[in-house]
Amino acid sequence: MKILVTGAAGFIGYHLCEQYLAQGYHVVGLDNLNDYYDVNLKYGRLTQLGFNQSEIKPKVLVESRLHGNQCTFIQLDLEDKEGIAHLFSIEKFDLVCNLAAQAGVRYSLEQPFQYVDSNVTGFLSILESCRHFGVKKLIYASSSSVYGLNEKIPFSVHDNVDHPISLYAATKKTNELMAYTYSHLFEIQMVGLRFFTVYGPWGRPDMAMFLFTDAILNNRPIQVFNEGNLSRDFTYVNDIVGGMMTITEAFENNKISAPYSLYNIGNSKPVPLLSFIQAIEKATGKTAIKEMLPMQPGDVERTWADVTGLIQDFNYTPITSVEEGVAAFVNWYKGYYNVK
Repeated sequence: MKILVTGAAGFIGYHLCEQYLAQGYHVVGLDNLNDYYDVNLKYGRLTQLGFNQSEIKPKVLVESRLHGNQCTFIQLDLEDKEGIAHLFSIEKFDLVCNLAAQAGVRYSLEQPFQYVDSNVTGFLSILESCRHFGVKKLIYASSSSVYGLNEKIPFSVHDNVDHPISLYAATKKTNELMAYTYSHLFEIQMVGLRFFTVYGPWGRPDMAMFLFTDAILNNRPIQVFNEGNLSRDFTYVNDIVGGMMTITEAFENNKISAPYSLYNIGNSKPVPLLSFIQAIEKATGKTAIKEMLPMQPGDVERTWADVTGLIQDFNYTPITSVEEGVAAFVNWYKGYYNVK
């Protein structure tokens, strides 16, 4: 299959491209390479995929030096509907995996228009191009943030999610509604995935894993919100990508019958934030200096994924413990930033 991966220079998108290529799929990566966080990290991921930074230009399709024309990349905004439509018209995708989005709960309070442009208008560009250029299979990223202040645990896809507490969450809920509508109207098979706190090598600098490791190794205090009374369903990136590979293979073999499906994808083992910090302390061999702070606007106390649906339909089995995952991230961080 020829697969479009949007957000290919992003954290999960990069890892997914690696796995797709390892399995012999033809991959077209797309990313706008915005400066929400260090662009050098995004170029670093693309370098791992075989792309030369000097060759990457807006709206120019370039080939990987490692994988030739089996892996190409284009720098393009999702909301550029003419550019997206042109790409679909010439590439004839069998499957689209939409991971591109403006991420970050707290940042959505500062730049609301950017979130609607990227996450809503951008997703509409993808849906419209799938509709008009014959793409009948789509996997897209949603988020555990749609659960808002849901007090029922674990979080189930059958729970009401009509009360988001951040604009980021609202855009992700909007994506789910848009996807359902297009699936119903235009017979496009859709699988939506609500990601739960993904971490691992090449992770985003605005996420707790990166922030804590960076601060601890550089003898700076870490900010611990809600006085540490938080828990998260931390999920290692390889487990996330493994689940996505299984769904992709099911699409390839026409084993998905439902026109529209929505799943939680997480570790389903919530970890107290302070225990997560202890795992980082163990991996770094250093003690964190903790700055205890109140709860942040748009944040939630706990997340916990009910992954029953994914287990039943795709035999999903996350296997990476927090200790293993944290150690892998710390090793990558030390190597990438040359920390002794």
